[in-house]
Amino acid sequence: MQKQNEYDNKRKKTLRWGYLFAVGVLCVFVLFLARIVILQNTNVQEIKDDYINKNYREATLKAARGNLFASDGSILATTVMRYDIYLDFKTMKDTIYSNNIGALTDSLSKMFGKSRGEFRQKFDEQKKKKNQYYTLVKGLDFDQYDRIRNFPVFKKGKNKGGFIVDRNYKRELATSEIGAGTIGIDNGEVKAGLEGAFSKYLTGTDGRRLEQRINSSQWKPIDYWKVKEPVDGEDVYTTLDLRIQDIAHSALEKQLITYEAKHGTVIVMETETGKVRALVNLRRTDEGEYEDSYNYALKDNIEPGSTFKTISLLAAMDDGFIDENTTVDVGNGVWTYAKQRISDGHGGGIYDISDVLAKSSNVGTSKLITKYYADKPQIFLDHLKRWKLFDKMDIELPGITKPKILTPQHRRWNAATLASISYGYSSNINLLQLTTFYNGVANGGKMLKPLFIDKIMKDGKVMYSAKPEVMVNKMASEKAIKMMTSALTKAVEKGTGRSIFTPNLKMAGKTGTARFEYWLPGPMKYRASFAGFYPADHPKYTCYVMISEPNTAIGFYGGPVSAPVFKEIAGKTFLKTPQNIEKEMLVDRKVNLSKMVEPNVKVAVNNKQMPNVVGLIGKNVIPQLENLGYRIDYKGVGRIKEQFPLEGTIISKNQRIYLSLQN
Repeated sequence: MQKQNEYDNKRKKTLRWGYLFAVGVLCVFVLFLARIVILQNTNVQEIKDDYINKNYREATLKAARGNLFASDGSILATTVMRYDIYLDFKTMKDTIYSNNIGALTDSLSKMFGKSRGEFRQKFDEQKKKKNQYYTLVKGLDFDQYDRIRNFPVFKKGKNKGGFIVDRNYKRELATSEIGAGTIGIDNGEVKAGLEGAFSKYLTGTDGRRLEQRINSSQWKPIDYWKVKEPVDGEDVYTTLDLRIQDIAHSALEKQLITYEAKHGTVIVMETETGKVRALVNLRRTDEGEYEDSYNYALKDNIEPGSTFKTISLLAAMDDGFIDENTTVDVGNGVWTYAKQRISDGHGGGIYDISDVLAKSSNVGTSKLITKYYADKPQIFLDHLKRWKLFDKMDIELPGITKPKILTPQHRRWNAATLASISYGYSSNINLLQLTTFYNGVANGGKMLKPLFIDKIMKDGKVMYSAKPEVMVNKMASEKAIKMMTSALTKAVEKGTGRSIFTPNLKMAGKTGTARFEYWLPGPMKYRASFAGFYPADHPKYTCYVMISEPNTAIGFYGGPVSAPVFKEIAGKTFLKTPQNIEKEMLVDRKVNLSKMVEPNVKVAVNNKQMPNVVGLIGKNVIPQLENLGYRIDYKGVGRIKEQFPLEGTIISKNQRIYLSLQN
């Protein structure tokens, strides 16, 4: 009985202490919760302001901009990786530093051409200060980065060697065939050219990362703490064909030099699709060279001159006022209408309708148009409206101008205005709009919207593919279109464009010679033009050539100045088809055709292993790897001389591949 009482007493004592301990723990827990509640509701902002906000911040982690390609997969503009190197002397181990500083400064001296002593003095100072974010060098390419990261001390990495690398993206043009004026820019403030047009696709989504304050002006990224990963932009394939672009560039540049002209433009459009295959704008610099730095084709409205006669006469053909039997008496080539003197540069007598175009008669054109539309000019102008010549074109590229054509409602309209419009004055239109009209005639009367985008791709998948867009389904009757095509063909065979006639390639087109700024004193200024399409019987391409301010002592008419550019482009763009072009048209000092026709070697990634691409042509390999889902960082042009990762290395999707090309 006594043992039972002792057991009960011990049990009660143990339970009492247990209860007291549990109550104590509960009190501590309640106090802890109360402290949390107090902290959450009293001084959170104070702590955030005093410590977190002052020592940490979120910073933008830039996304890589997508690549810009030509239609054949050649890269026009790309985003390349650049490396900024910083040193953390506080985390750099003292023994590693002291044992290797000599070898390190020797390596840096050889790489950057500075003395070892200069590096040693600066490093010793920063080591003493325990600088955690010393800027060593910025803007290294991959080869330079790969070299420096294996230097003594640095090869120990961030935690022991204090080696910090910050990766940045830089936009670079990857081809010389297309200039900065056409490729354009998007720097956040200015949008121009192809870069500006397709920025919504090329621009990725920036990420976020945390940075730690080092001193009053420096912040060090915390690599392992990324708030949000960036998403790279999509790849855009434009409609430009580098082969045609280079042919057009070369032909235009040679003629600009020959005639000492101020600037010039060429547009080549694919007839059945409206895709712009070449867009060249060249202007003379102060040094006398020609560069692509301004898009005249879109941004300048000009009085087109005689190339507008095609527009005027097609209206009359469609209304049935003129046909193949129509004639007009141009007299001696001078006519006064509404007190305005209208003259031709040559000829006289009675012309049929094809002669009016072939001989580019101002008198003949204005006589016909005023005869049928003087009392009702709006009927004539309605044709121009139907052909969208009053509208600003809805295209992707920014900066295109809206045409300006005088109407009876304008204060400057008078009795002679309609005659002026008929042969290319009293109207201002950009060259792309004029090219689009001629392409509509070439396309049997179906006017298509100019296209600059072919497709959009992301991680090897096609996200969007462009299709032809019809602006005007039927510009004029089939009879009128055929009549105009025949007249334009005659203009090349027997008219002002006969200097470019060849029996081997049937071409149709119209010359234009427009004087501008004629109201100002000083020497006369001219624009020489040629607009047309080829082959005339089954058009594949439409081309507009304009050369501004040629030296008048050498020549200024559209026939000898601009038409030869058209002929050279027409001949060379048909090298791959059985057209017996004359030998002199095949001569090209700029285009290396042997490189263009080299077969494109197929690249495959088997068993996730990096293939050997050394020795292959970069412009053939890079698009294939991009389409397979890999990101390419490359330097130079031509054949690939080095690759990383090496052949056989296991690689994963979205991994970056680094290529070094010849030059």
